[in-house]
Amino acid sequence: MHFSRFLGLAGFLLALTAAPALAQHYYAYVASESADEVALVRFDAGPELAIVEETVPVGYIAPETEGAHGMTVAPDGEHWFVSIAHGTPYGHVAKYETETNARVDTAHVGMFPATMEISSATGLLHVANFNLHGEPEPGTLSIVDAETMTEVDRIETGIMPHGSRFAPDGHTHYSVSMMDGTLHEIDALTGRVTRTLTTGEGTPKPTWVDPHPSRPLAYVAHNGADEVVVVDRDDWAVTQRLPTGEGTAPYNLEVSPDGTTLVVSYKGTGETGIWDLETGTRAARLSNSQSVTHGVVISPDSRYAFVSAEGRGDDPGAVDVFDLRANERVASVEVGPQAGGIAFWKMEETLPSAQ
Repeated sequence: MHFSRFLGLAGFLLALTAAPALAQHYYAYVASESADEVALVRFDAGPELAIVEETVPVGYIAPETEGAHGMTVAPDGEHWFVSIAHGTPYGHVAKYETETNARVDTAHVGMFPATMEISSATGLLHVANFNLHGEPEPGTLSIVDAETMTEVDRIETGIMPHGSRFAPDGHTHYSVSMMDGTLHEIDALTGRVTRTLTTGEGTPKPTWVDPHPSRPLAYVAHNGADEVVVVDRDDWAVTQRLPTGEGTAPYNLEVSPDGTTLVVSYKGTGETGIWDLETGTRAARLSNSQSVTHGVVISPDSRYAFVSAEGRGDDPGAVDVFDLRANERVASVEVGPQAGGIAFWKMEETLPSAQ
């Protein structure tokens, strides 16, 4: 009797041991501005391998470079969006299915649309129009119904707006204006600018903002001042400055979903900075595979950061994957030249035999 029970237990444990471990895949979309294409990149944890699963042409006029720039994925994961900057007379945003990577529709927006994100509260897409034409003048934020791809409003902000990110509840939107050094807060329900803050002296050139997922803080990249500043959203004041190093020119950044880590692209030196937000110190400063870094996105499990790198001249672009536990670059894959906007799509587990 006892021997039979032992055999049963041993068989159960053997079955557990023999069961193959599930493979973890991570998927991200990246736009290559000089190629007018978007690459779907898959990273396989374990073998630590990054590959391009598919490349999607997104240009309209074959002889011209129209500038595929910003990327975002809908909260439900069913569609992805890319901004096409060089429109005549305006730019536009194209909507694609994630299942097929087929184009669904387009929306005309302002001049040189760049960064964008969809509010989880309203379902509206907020697009920062980074106008490069003529004399410096206040730019705009296009509000687009992501279902019908219709621009429903256009809000004036500051000179050369960039960065488009929501607070966790989707009710409050933040962007920065590069040439007048300001941070803008917009009520996503009313579509009105509620507050504006000058984040630095001189020419800080803020290029990105990302709110903390659980604390009333926002992190702003000062591309012209080699620093990241921390803004208390309750007090609406800069409370901390994090020097990134001379010549680093921080460009994009993102806070991990668990709120512990800040990842910053150093466009000037071709590096990525990883910061411990518990201590306010930099944990690592790592080289990218190409010399000009651009976008940052972190996986929902806060384990990996995906960083786009533009390259220079005829160099290809790249997506580099950083392990945020080991603080090291673990994979890279080449994509089209001038890789810029990047957005995370999904995590997926499969059996090893399905790879």
